[in-house]
Amino acid sequence: MAELRTLADVSALEVAGRRFYSATHEDILAGATTDIYFIKTREVLAGLGLLDAPVVAEVFASRAGVLAGLEECRQLLLGRGVRLEALQEGETFAEREVVLRIEGPYERFGLYETAILGILAQSSAWATAARECRQAAGDRPFLCFGARHVHPAVAPVMERAAVVGGASGASCVLGAVLAGRQPSGTMPHAAILIVGDTVKVAECYDRVMPPEQPRVVLVDTFKDEAEESLRVAAALGDRLQAVRLDTPMERGGVTPDLVAEVRARLDAAGYRHVRILVSGGITPDRMPALAQAGADAFGVGSYIARARPIDMTMDLKEVNGQPLAKRGRIPGRTPNPRLVKIL
Repeated sequence: MAELRTLADVSALEVAGRRFYSATHEDILAGATTDIYFIKTREVLAGLGLLDAPVVAEVFASRAGVLAGLEECRQLLLGRGVRLEALQEGETFAEREVVLRIEGPYERFGLYETAILGILAQSSAWATAARECRQAAGDRPFLCFGARHVHPAVAPVMERAAVVGGASGASCVLGAVLAGRQPSGTMPHAAILIVGDTVKVAECYDRVMPPEQPRVVLVDTFKDEAEESLRVAAALGDRLQAVRLDTPMERGGVTPDLVAEVRARLDAAGYRHVRILVSGGITPDRMPALAQAGADAFGVGSYIARARPIDMTMDLKEVNGQPLAKRGRIPGRTPNPRLVKIL
């Protein structure tokens, strides 16, 4: 798709035959996800002969958080003749701190303001939620299980951002691979419901999965979680690495008391090596009590996926080398020694 430069280009945009409503990489690069007023701005500047006006733009955050999405912004502006300075991905930022500075002709990047702000706002929110989980989990691993809570087009973006924020891994295949990890996950209730017995599924899983895949079995489908844990442990023995508790809220969810009982019964039966992974509505405030009761790892989905975007704002701070700003903002570059050149 050619870059959208005029309203005529917008009018000629073809969408017939698309199977999904999400934007492709080509759509984003062409400016098809921008707000229309940036295309109108380009036409106005072209009419005045000011398309190449040199400017400095800064992006700042509405509240504190963890920066993510920066690499996508860099890729978006790669080869467009602009200079980028930014914090590094995974760094924390303060409220109203400048996280990204762009320097170059306005025409080279103005079309992408919408995309840049959206990338940083959403990705940083997911990374921030993951960092809260990391702080609550301490040195215990936690996995991002959030893909089912967002549109599939952005699920990989979310799970990569979660890893940036501190998640140990992710279940979404593409998200994990983009983050440089192997996808992590056990099995769904569907497999056990179809087979009709947790132990049969566990034995088959052990038989058909490659050795490097952890033997982690879901134990809340048919029987009491402690009873099912003991049945699976007896069947797999030393090969069983962990059981996963995902008790639904209709039965009270996963509680510290439930975790403590499963831990005690496994220990009493000689299965101290079997760890306990808990999932299902896990939030940072629940993690300490669950960990104290015996939870060894966590699966976190909706808490990360539903994170409220961190509003990002882009301001022009210099035009033609002169400090400038709209009313209410201070003209000129905002000092931030933490910014480093990334492009």
